[in-house]
Amino acid sequence: MDTLTAIKERRSIKKYDPNHKMTDAEIKDLMECALLSPTSFNMQNWRFVVVKNQETKEKLKKAAFNQAQVSDASIVILICGDLKASEKNPQRYWRNTPEKVQEQIVPMISGFYDDKPQLQRDEVMRSSGMAGQNIMLGAKAMGYDTCAMIGFDKDKVAEIVNLPSDYVLSYMIVVGKAIAPANPRSGQLDFSEVVFFDSF
Repeated sequence: MDTLTAIKERRSIKKYDPNHKMTDAEIKDLMECALLSPTSFNMQNWRFVVVKNQETKEKLKKAAFNQAQVSDASIVILICGDLKASEKNPQRYWRNTPEKVQEQIVPMISGFYDDKPQLQRDEVMRSSGMAGQNIMLGAKAMGYDTCAMIGFDKDKVAEIVNLPSDYVLSYMIVVGKAIAPANPRSGQLDFSEVVFFDSF
C-alpha cells in the first residue's frame, strides 16, 4: 500500500478480532517504523511499551474505562517519552557523526533543553505524535488497523507498566484486525477553514 492510500484509508477502529495474534516479526517491523520518526536533535526521546500479554491488556482495559478495543486488539502500544533525554549522555545521539559535528551539536542539546521542564514536555509530545503517526500508517500498510487513545487513567497505566518517574505517558495505540468498519466520518471541516496560505 502506498503512503497516500494509507493516509486516506487509516481510520480509528474500535472493534477487533480478539483471537488474532501478530507475529513477533510483524511487531518488530512495525516498531522499526516508529524508530524512524523524527526527533529534535535526534534525541529519540520517545519510548514504547508494546503490550502483548493478555492479562496485562485486561488490566489496561480496566484503566481505560473498560473500552473493549484495549483487550481485543492484538497489541497495545503505550507511547511514552523521556523528559530528561537531553541530560542523558547526549553524545550518543550523534555518535556516528564526525567529531567536529559532535563538538558543535552536542552542547547545543543541553543548552536548549536542560532546566526547561515545559519545553522538555512539549518536545516529548511532539516526538510522540510523529512516532504514533508512523505506527498507524505503518500498521495500515501492513494490513492492520489502529486506534489512538487518550481515554484512560494515566496514573493507573503508569503503575501497570512501571513507568519511570522521569518519563511521561503520552497516549496509547491499539493495533489489530478489524471485525467492523469505522463509522462514517463525522464531519471534516472545510479546507478553507483550516488551510491558509502565507498568513491567516
